[in-house]
Amino acid sequence: MSTVGTLHQKLVYSRRTKVLASELANAIPANSLSILDVGCGDGTIDSLILQHRPGLSITGLDVLVRPKTFIPVWKFDGTRLPYDDQSFDVVMFADVLHHTTDPECLLREAKRVAKVAVVLKDHTRDGFLSNLTLRFMDWVGNAHHNVVLPYNYWPRSRWMLSFQSIGLNIQRWNETLGLYPAPASWVFERRLHFVACLTV
Repeated sequence: MSTVGTLHQKLVYSRRTKVLASELANAIPANSLSILDVGCGDGTIDSLILQHRPGLSITGLDVLVRPKTFIPVWKFDGTRLPYDDQSFDVVMFADVLHHTTDPECLLREAKRVAKVAVVLKDHTRDGFLSNLTLRFMDWVGNAHHNVVLPYNYWPRSRWMLSFQSIGLNIQRWNETLGLYPAPASWVFERRLHFVACLTV
């Protein structure tokens, strides 16, 4: 791991995962029980979500299954979710879709597999130096895990067009997450992040 990656792990990772887990737990509709987390990594965030919502059942999917995980994780091809229609109440993506070449493909799959909603954490590429800032954050947080980094960030307008095309309806949208403490938040927040709950 690089020096920058080590510093990120020590100074940012713990706070970020806790805040993100809380936001995602709040975004999951109250009547939902079964969650499919696509691109879940080792399931750290899921284990924290379960502290907020202990009644949930979370299954993980990833293209790279790590040796140690906090939830059951199954391998998939990164394109098609290997489940029947409406198999889970909620399909969730936490900082995953910008790692794909075709986010809309997985969003369509999520709508097919979800009964209630798609919960999404990702980025918006809007504002001064947004692309450069997002690329830097992505590299620091993921390069040492050998995660594919296509840096495929969409502006908010592109997300909205995609949701409309697929038939996903915004029930919740939050872009003031508080993932980083000041002064880091002045550079790395700037409404570059969002958590959304999209009903199917």
